[in-house]
Amino acid sequence: MGAAGALAACALAGCAVGPDFASPPAPGAAGYGAIPSKTQSTPTAGGASQTLVHGRDIPGEWWKLFRSRSLTALVEEAVANHPNIAAAEAALRQARETIEADRGSFFPSATLNQSFTRSQMSTSQYGGLGGSSNSLLLYSLHNSNVAVSFTPDVFGKTQRTVESDEAAAEYQRFQLEATYLALTANVVTAAVSDGSYAAQIKVTRELIAAYREQLRLLEKRFELGAVSQADVLSERTLLAQAEATLPPLEKARAQTRNLLMAYLGRFPNGDNGEAVDIANLKLPRELPVSLPSTLVRQRPDVLSAESQLHQASAQVGVATANMLPQFTLSATGGTTGNNFAKLMTPTSMVYTLAEQASAQAFDAGTLFHRREAKVAALEQSAAQYRATVISAVQNVADSLQAVSHDAATLRAQVAAEKAAAKSLEIARIQYSVGATNYSIVLDAEQSLLNTRLARVKAQAARFADTAALFQSLGGGWWNRVDETPASAPKPTDPVALSPIAAAIRAQAEEHIRNDR
Repeated sequence: MGAAGALAACALAGCAVGPDFASPPAPGAAGYGAIPSKTQSTPTAGGASQTLVHGRDIPGEWWKLFRSRSLTALVEEAVANHPNIAAAEAALRQARETIEADRGSFFPSATLNQSFTRSQMSTSQYGGLGGSSNSLLLYSLHNSNVAVSFTPDVFGKTQRTVESDEAAAEYQRFQLEATYLALTANVVTAAVSDGSYAAQIKVTRELIAAYREQLRLLEKRFELGAVSQADVLSERTLLAQAEATLPPLEKARAQTRNLLMAYLGRFPNGDNGEAVDIANLKLPRELPVSLPSTLVRQRPDVLSAESQLHQASAQVGVATANMLPQFTLSATGGTTGNNFAKLMTPTSMVYTLAEQASAQAFDAGTLFHRREAKVAALEQSAAQYRATVISAVQNVADSLQAVSHDAATLRAQVAAEKAAAKSLEIARIQYSVGATNYSIVLDAEQSLLNTRLARVKAQAARFADTAALFQSLGGGWWNRVDETPASAPKPTDPVALSPIAAAIRAQAEEHIRNDR
């Protein structure tokens, strides 16, 4: 079939020019590198062993696995109140309304017109009428008609435009999911950080109190001549150094509290003191691990990148259709007369039928280069998609490494703290009997402070990095309880809608129903 025949067949069939989009193939990576299937355990808070379970599904409310009502309450408040959720919902509704607006181009448009004019003209220019050379003619004209216009989607421009709109709506939907996932993970991380700073402040204050007591005893012994002034001054220096570490911790906690309040949709003065004690958190004993081929159907950022790729593909079709002839069919039917009564008579009926075909004869390559620009944009989106997938797989691999090494770090820090406490005990005994100088005691006291703070940080890291793993795996948005069984999207179905805030969703759906 020649080019003309192919063009005619395409026109008759109403085909859509441009590439037909297909989801990119799943990455071929089989895993995330060498990672132990089970982490080390330590007999302390946050020291439980965790087992990696490949293929395990991710719960939609994964933060509940930490078994903390306080943490769950914070997350639920953030989801209900943070404006970013409402903004993402509104962006999704906007994208969906754009789809409905552009779908109207598939159908004819009809316009009702009614006009009335009353005119007066001089007959002198026609040599006079009725024997008068300067008479006036007064007349009325009534006109009513219906104008219908239709542009057939011969080459699929409207189809590709709607396809682009649908891809844009998919993008907004997964942006909403990404907003939800980031917000919930950030609340968990901020709450854990707040608990960590609170524990570090508590440890520091306890040691400061111990140092003050030790200084009091040294000063009494100095008065009795049992110790030197250098020993007293050294203890005072250690106490001052410990006290100097407290304000930075308090500042960091205050700023973390402000951040947490922002996640909850509050201002800083709305802080009511809600906090999570990391000593009461429970580590999930089993952690899900998704293969890279499944991961790309779970992560909102990857699905957003795929939606952008789809949109770019559809835009190539739109640009291609713009290079081809455009056809328009129009018809007008109505009545006209010099008085309203005559509008209903057969002799007043008028109509017009028209067909218009237009094609660009010369534009100096404008349309061609616009299409080439869209092709380049498609190639850009494809490269960005691949980069997003690589980053996503790296993110999961990093999170798995963090979970494994955090457990080993906590085990080592607990051992170091026990050793430092024992070392201080021995140093004080030896000093009391004159077997060592006071610098050994000071070093042991400083080591105990450092190891205790490091142990608290290691405990917090286990909880924070466990939350980061759930976030890197997509957060289980397809299993959330705010999804109905009929509409709940699955990782293999990126087109299904997944609204976040139930109240906002209900308002949006009611608005759409009313408009229809």
